[in-house]
Amino acid sequence: MNYDEAKNKFISTWGSLGSLWGINKTMAQIHALLLISPEPLSMEDIMEQLQISRGNTSMNLRQLMDWGIVFKENIMGERKEYFTSEKDIQELTKQIAKERSRRELKPTIKILKDVSNMQQDGTSKTTELIKQTKALHEMASNLDTMMNKIATHDHNWFTKTLLKLIK
Repeated sequence: MNYDEAKNKFISTWGSLGSLWGINKTMAQIHALLLISPEPLSMEDIMEQLQISRGNTSMNLRQLMDWGIVFKENIMGERKEYFTSEKDIQELTKQIAKERSRRELKPTIKILKDVSNMQQDGTSKTTELIKQTKALHEMASNLDTMMNKIATHDHNWFTKTLLKLIK
């Protein structure tokens, strides 16, 4: 497999994985392209390589920057904006864990807590709702704690923990 085939396969696969993880396929493809690019890319470079529109590129770059995994980079003498991705995979993982916790887990945990603390009326359906939402609240809280540990600990802790889990 040559470079172009490998690059296209990686970008396509990363885009498909992104869809499975709940993010826009194009957003994941832009991230993949920036992740493997040795130099920062302009919006035009991204549009050309992925064959996507300016609006689509702009919107997805903005979202990637909101996630904290893509950054603008200034190049002396250039008027264009250039973009690059976080290259350290463990830092990338930490940032994604932090954002998923903030965007997804924390709001869900709040709702589960509110629902599981509802007034008991003595019916079996209310008892079951409270029981299940309390269990989900506990599981989501534990997951959030784990993700926060990933987001706040150093590389060695994360790597050692993963290796222990794998063995």
